Amino acid sequence: MIQFYSPDIEAELTLPESDSAHCSRVLRHQSGDIIQVVDGKGKRYTCRILSPHPKHTALEIVSVEEVPLAHRQNIILAVAPTKNMDRMEWLVEKVTEIGINEIIPFVSENSERRKINIERLEKIAVSAMKQSLKAVVPVIHPEMKLDRLIEDYSQTDQKFICYCSDQIQQRLVLAKEYRPNRDVVILIGPEGDFSPREAALAIERFGYTPVTLGDNRLRTETAALVAVDTCHIIDQLNG
Repeated sequence: MIQFYSPDIEAELTLPESDSAHCSRVLRHQSGDIIQVVDGKGKRYTCRILSPHPKHTALEIVSVEEVPLAHRQNIILAVAPTKNMDRMEWLVEKVTEIGINEIIPFVSENSERRKINIERLEKIAVSAMKQSLKAVVPVIHPEMKLDRLIEDYSQTDQKFICYCSDQIQQRLVLAKEYRPNRDVVILIGPEGDFSPREAALAIERFGYTPVTLGDNRLRTETAALVAVDTCHIIDQLNG
């Protein structure tokens, strides 16, 4: 099944230009054809094409169904953008396919990249949502200062910081500490890891739990993907 995306479909009854071109020129849909359209907010619409057009394909809504994310809790990934943006884009694609609610890029003391193209990441997330047959696109926040992020999300039910320093004596593992189906925020640091000050702020002042992802040394984007997938696996094992 091919899904199209129109965030304001109920009000506009059209596909945006990018999806209209794909619908009419690439797939060559004609008037009367039935297509599936998602709004990125959890609804999938069965629509009939009234007038195919490469810029504004007109639609009629036939039916609507709710398609929420499969997981019941909020999964929030806070990650320092990688120096190589291809890796960050890959990460956004993969966690969207797996299932996530929010992605928060943050700037820390050891960040090698401090500016990213949010619009580009949003487009990648939309594409991944459509291809994985989901109907919810994750919220991708503008870059935040790490100190503010730590405080703003300190009331989240579960909050973890993946911190590799040997100064942490108790080596807790995320897979053992995570509790299924409860809201969670996970902090993944830059290539140079969090600074001792940042780790102390999160752990000692705001109660984040320091965890590892196992014995393997992982790149930032790999660690972020493993963390999100760990939550999903544990949720599924616990029904």
